[in-house]
Amino acid sequence: MSGQTPYYELYRRSSIGMALTDALDDLISEGRIAPQLAMKILSNFDKHVMEVLDAKVRANLTFKGSLDTYRFCDEVWTFLIKNVTFKFQQPGGSVPPVTTDKVKIVSCNSKRPGEQ
Repeated sequence: MSGQTPYYELYRRSSIGMALTDALDDLISEGRIAPQLAMKILSNFDKHVMEVLDAKVRANLTFKGSLDTYRFCDEVWTFLIKNVTFKFQQPGGSVPPVTTDKVKIVSCNSKRPGEQ
């Protein structure tokens, strides 16, 4: 990626990321765009999702549950948590708690090599 900073591809597995990937696959299979353009679009998606979340999200989240499994590989932490309760707080008020049987949290360093 000459001169470009690579971004994590985590949000490609979100519902909007999957929809974008499916749409790009359709365009490639129809011969309407080149695979290289699709990769550039996905790279821009990775960058801009991270920037928008950083700039716009002001809500706070706390959660409580039982840690089932954790891993650290290639500078990425993965946590599997069971019986989780999420509590959201945002400007203007809080939201009722949400519970779930299990959740997977993936955590990556937000700083790139060489950044302070």
